[in-house]
Amino acid sequence: MSGSNFGNIFKISTWGESHGVAIGVVIDGCPAGIEVSGEDIQKELDRRRPGQSKVTTSRGEDDKVEILSGVFEGKTTGTPISLMIRNKDSDSSKYKELKNKFRPGHADFTYMKKYGLRDHNGGGRSSGRETAARVAAGAVARKVLKGVSINAYAKQIGRIIAKKIDLKQIEKNDVRCADKDAVKAMEGEIMNARADNDSVGGIVEIIISGSPVGLGDPVFDKLDADLAKALMSIGAVKGIEMGAGFDVACMRGSEDNDQINAKGFVTNNSGGILGGISTGEDIIIRIAVKPTASIAKEQNTIDVKGKGCKIKVEGRHDPCIVPRIIPVAEAMVALVLADKMLMQRCVK
Repeated sequence: MSGSNFGNIFKISTWGESHGVAIGVVIDGCPAGIEVSGEDIQKELDRRRPGQSKVTTSRGEDDKVEILSGVFEGKTTGTPISLMIRNKDSDSSKYKELKNKFRPGHADFTYMKKYGLRDHNGGGRSSGRETAARVAAGAVARKVLKGVSINAYAKQIGRIIAKKIDLKQIEKNDVRCADKDAVKAMEGEIMNARADNDSVGGIVEIIISGSPVGLGDPVFDKLDADLAKALMSIGAVKGIEMGAGFDVACMRGSEDNDQINAKGFVTNNSGGILGGISTGEDIIIRIAVKPTASIAKEQNTIDVKGKGCKIKVEGRHDPCIVPRIIPVAEAMVALVLADKMLMQRCVK
């Protein structure tokens, strides 16, 4: 199976399955001399780990990272960095009933058709559990990005939309919303879906500040193109927009264009990227996150022989992925920016 590698200079390869012994990542191309500690990585993993609040899955992983190589006396050596996270609370009992049935909304059907087999225990490589490895790698990438801040928050959950942005509020509530006035309503959307054996989706906005001018390359290696690929590689992401996004379809050029004066750009409809290259303005991205596919509500499906049947997905699943996808989205952005920054050094 290919497709487990990402990056050009700052490269990562994730490995492991949801219900295997462990998951992990190998990072290659990280410069030597970068200060990295287990605490730096653990801080980000703790934001993503399951079982952290009433609106997430109850799976009780502590996601303790183990640094196996590439770091000596608190600094990167320039050699491959290997990070491992052991699976300690996987419960495959609920998946026995699903062995011969395809779960709607999951990769079960396509994996079976492509490879002729699939890991039915938690979905194997297609599980959201794999994203813990991305978050670990992203924590290292952040150390390369001095002066760059990456903040994501729940812009919308179900029908509830955040109206205000106060970045200090994000880690103060379970849904990671930047608008404290919208928190209770968002939590209500999630709990109502859970009570109905269902799930709910949302929108995450990502704000990158302090990015230098000049990141990204023309034509096929545009910064926005690579950011889009990175974020769309997260299993639950089904849509993306940058800057004014789809609103540009309703604008005229005179409205959309970011005019420039002696002090800089007057507006930022481009979302901090022009011609695939960063302008130095804030990079603004929004991603659409689908409702969790694993739900206990009865649905129609087929079995491996093509016969129609009913299915209920039991077990421990997030009723809304939005709060836990936020550190994953930040990690993928960090990986792209670290890679682009190192590529820019090569140009100069």
